[in-house]
Amino acid sequence: MADQTRRLTTEQARRLFVVFVLITDVVMAALAFVAAYVLRTSVPFPDPAEDVRLLVDYVPMLVVHVLSVLGVLSATKLYQLSRASRVDEFSGILMGVTVGTLIGIALDSLFLRSVVAAVDFPRAMLFYAWFLSIVLITLGRLVNDWLRRRLVRRGWGRRRTLIVGVGDVARMILQKILWSTELGYDAVGVVSMVDSPADELLGVPIVGAAGQLSQIIDQRAIDEVLIALPEETAHRDLLWLISQCERGRVVIRVYPDLFQIMASTISISELGGLPILTIRDIALTGWRRAAKRMMDIVGASISLVVLSPAMLLVALLVKLESPGPAFYVQERMGLDAHPFPIIKFRSMRADAERGGPGWTTEDDPRRTRIGTFLRRTNLDELPNFINVLLGDMSLVGPRPERPVYVEQFRRSIPRYMDRHREKAGMTGWAQINGYRGDTSITERTKYDLWYIENWSLFLDVKIMVRTALQILRSPNAY
Repeated sequence: MADQTRRLTTEQARRLFVVFVLITDVVMAALAFVAAYVLRTSVPFPDPAEDVRLLVDYVPMLVVHVLSVLGVLSATKLYQLSRASRVDEFSGILMGVTVGTLIGIALDSLFLRSVVAAVDFPRAMLFYAWFLSIVLITLGRLVNDWLRRRLVRRGWGRRRTLIVGVGDVARMILQKILWSTELGYDAVGVVSMVDSPADELLGVPIVGAAGQLSQIIDQRAIDEVLIALPEETAHRDLLWLISQCERGRVVIRVYPDLFQIMASTISISELGGLPILTIRDIALTGWRRAAKRMMDIVGASISLVVLSPAMLLVALLVKLESPGPAFYVQERMGLDAHPFPIIKFRSMRADAERGGPGWTTEDDPRRTRIGTFLRRTNLDELPNFINVLLGDMSLVGPRPERPVYVEQFRRSIPRYMDRHREKAGMTGWAQINGYRGDTSITERTKYDLWYIENWSLFLDVKIMVRTALQILRSPNAY
């Protein structure tokens, strides 16, 4: 009974979060319409508002506007509290409000003109309502998100979670859960496929083997099971685990393997009646490559002009702290595995690699004090804009590695060299998802391949926005 009460409390909290968002959206959409009316009556643009009537006459239009916008937002699943990024949420709001406003205008024209014949339909007011709805609903969502994160940290709506697996994949997922308490997961325990000699994983107890999964779910009142097994796990084992989880009312999530990540780029054709999987050529060509290059040129040019005073100051600080050049030039692998010289601000002593190349580690004694700050804030990579302007790099793409490491990785990581089908980038899909610095190269490669296979200009913009938001809080930057 206690378990059922706790589960209901968790679900009730999640429903309350949805209700909060819904009420906020209603208030913000209505407020946007009222503000649009005030703007239309007070701003003589595009012409004096002599024909605008009292606000009460526009109440039917206000109701239609609010219901249309909320209906589209609901249809696009923006009330499911999914853990989408703020960029994705904003794009959803932009599309939802735009489509909802158009639907509202159509409904006004079809029904309200005949019902309320005396009311006009000022186009400027409808434009103001559209724009202000986007701004205010986005603002309301940000406030709701801030409030929800605070409540989740205090215990509202948290989900008791069980991790299945004790390998690198499980460690990576568990580390993300422990670092990101605002996600609302409480890691209750870890389950191994076989009896494990270890007692814990990253401080979370190993509570049993897979054969005991259904009993563990019941005994520990689990809400969610995260299956995090190596890619070589047989599909029958995965299906067996899912069947064990389905005996209880739990949410089941499975970390995708490499084949699933490729799924969006695979089509099924036939060869004389035999089914054949076709993987498309993932290299950018034609207008796609031209559009990406144009965005690189414009973005790098503007960035170099705007950031030149800051770059001059950083170069001066580097020179003052330790002898040697302000810039550090190093050979990296780029497009089609061709080497190029990457330019960065020097963050270590000039003789840091006297004993040969090596990974940068946390508390690396070779770093300078200003270099530590530069790496933490990613400011050491500002000269990469020069590489972008020269065409060696792109604003967004897989981060380039040194040739010595590329030779190592290509032998052990499947499809690693496919990363070099596109230009290296200053930032990338892997980096904004936490794979920066001394993290798993295998997992980083998966994210890089997903980016290449699902590229779009909007995805590039999304990655750049998320990079700017994360610039001061990257846990693996050192």
